[in-house]
Amino acid sequence: MFRASGILKLAALILAFLLAVFLAFQLLEINVEFKLGSMMSRSLPANEAHKKPAVYKCGLSKACPPGHMAFKLTSGAASVVGPRMCLEDKLLMSGVKNNVGRGINIALLNGKTGELLKTAYYDMWAGDVAPFIKFLKEIEEGTIVMMASFDDPASKLNDEARKLIADLGSSAVAKLAFRDNWIFVGGKGIKTKTPFEQHIKNSADTNKYEGWPEVLEMEGCVPRRQD
Repeated sequence: MFRASGILKLAALILAFLLAVFLAFQLLEINVEFKLGSMMSRSLPANEAHKKPAVYKCGLSKACPPGHMAFKLTSGAASVVGPRMCLEDKLLMSGVKNNVGRGINIALLNGKTGELLKTAYYDMWAGDVAPFIKFLKEIEEGTIVMMASFDDPASKLNDEARKLIADLGSSAVAKLAFRDNWIFVGGKGIKTKTPFEQHIKNSADTNKYEGWPEVLEMEGCVPRRQD
């Protein structure tokens, strides 16, 4: 019994010693790293030690070239969070501004100045497509058009409405379906299909949310109208 208890005490002492050594090395390593970090920060110029990554208009990672306007566009998230539109650091549409709704959200902007002309949203689930078609037909030449889906952008869309959106530069509107997510920047009088468009299908196999696909986000530099 005496020998057994002596062996246990000895093992406990050895374990305590090893633990103390381990902790001492850990503290020493942290202290060395801290001192090195302090020395490095002191050796750097003040403007470099505290430099933050530059953020440009609408949160873009780089500035737009001359003759272009910065934009960022986010689709709605399921039926909970509405879309968000920004141009030249001005928030155009969002849930915070309380000017978004189910269906297709749309902002019209002056193609030369970027001035916001009008915002609207049209319910493509329970609404009527006729007012939306009227709105699309009244868009003036040279207008920048931004669109973003929220919940369901397509159930009430007919061929006429799809054609009018396609004429603004959309390639994906012909395939837009129930609860798809879609964001788009085009313009009235555009001669080619816009490069500023994203579309993701509503699919049970790939949906991020139950019944809805993931949120889409797009940023870029749209050219000002030159004439």
